[in-house]
Amino acid sequence: MTAPPDRLGPWLRERLGFALGRWCPVGGGCIHQAWCLEAAAGAGGPARRLFAKTAPPEQWPLLEVESDGLAALARAAEGSGLVVPEPLALGRVDALGVLVLPWLDLEGGSDWAALGVALARLHRRSVGRDLGDGDRPEAFGWRRDNVIGATPQANGWERDWALFFRRRRLEPQLALLARRGLSVPGAEELLERLPAWLAPHQPEPVLVHGDLWSGNAGLLAGGAGAVFDPAAHRADREVDLAMARLFGGFPQSFFDGYGREWPLPPDHGQRVDLYNLYHLLNHANLFGGGYVGQCRTAVAALLRQTPR
Repeated sequence: MTAPPDRLGPWLRERLGFALGRWCPVGGGCIHQAWCLEAAAGAGGPARRLFAKTAPPEQWPLLEVESDGLAALARAAEGSGLVVPEPLALGRVDALGVLVLPWLDLEGGSDWAALGVALARLHRRSVGRDLGDGDRPEAFGWRRDNVIGATPQANGWERDWALFFRRRRLEPQLALLARRGLSVPGAEELLERLPAWLAPHQPEPVLVHGDLWSGNAGLLAGGAGAVFDPAAHRADREVDLAMARLFGGFPQSFFDGYGREWPLPPDHGQRVDLYNLYHLLNHANLFGGGYVGQCRTAVAALLRQTPR
C-alpha cells in the first residue's frame, strides 16, 4: 500500500483549509487506493474526517469521470433525501491523482426502504431537467464517456433507447470478449431482436447511478441512504433497479420503497435479465472464468423470451 504523497497535507490545506493530522488506508475497491484523512488535533476547518482516493497517472481519467458522475448525481439528488458524496477537491499531487470526498459514516442501518424512496426521487427529479455542463435531458447517454468498473463505457447521445442499449452497452462488451477470442453464441441474434423487444417500452431518460450493486450503496448513521462509485448516465431507470437485484442484491424493502414512491411498469420484470446481461458481460471481460459461462446461459435464456 503506497502512502499518500508527501505534499498531500499542504495541498489539502490550500484547497480545503483542512489540516491533515493522520491518515490510514481503508477499503475502497480494487482500482484505486482509498484513505481516511483525519484532521490534526485542535484544528478548525470544514471537517474532522475526509475520504480520499489516489491513483497513478494512467488511472487519472478514472478519478475525473467518477468526480463528474458524483457531481451530477449530487445535483439531481438535492431535496431527495439521498446522500451523494459531492467531490470536494480533484487534482494531482506529486505523481498521483487525488479525489477528495466527504466521509460517510456507513453504520449498516436497516431502513432500506428509505433508500429506495430516495433513489426514486432522484430518478424522477432528473426527468426533463437540464443538469448543466452539456446535459441533454431528452436523450439517452452522457456528456462524456466514463467507465463501468475499470472497463471503458461509451456514452454519447441517442434518442432511441433500444439503439443506445445495443450500440453503447451490449455491442462494446461483446467486441471486447471477441478480441479475447471468446464468443457468446446467439448474441448477434439477440441484438437483432432488441428493437422489437424494447419497442413497446418507451422509458424517459433519467439520470441513473449506472453501477448500483450493494457495494456501491449503504445506510448512514443518521438513517439516510447513500450511493457512491457511479457510472452515471441517462438511461431507463429500470437499469438501476435491475442491477440492484444482481450479485446478492438489495433487500426487498428497498424495492418496496422505490415502488411506493414511483411505481415501475407492470412488465418491468421482463427486462431485468436483459439489462443485467451488460453487467455479466462486463464481469466476463474483467474477470473471465465462470462469468463467460453465465453470459452464454443468459443469452440462451433471453432468446427463449424475446420476440422474433
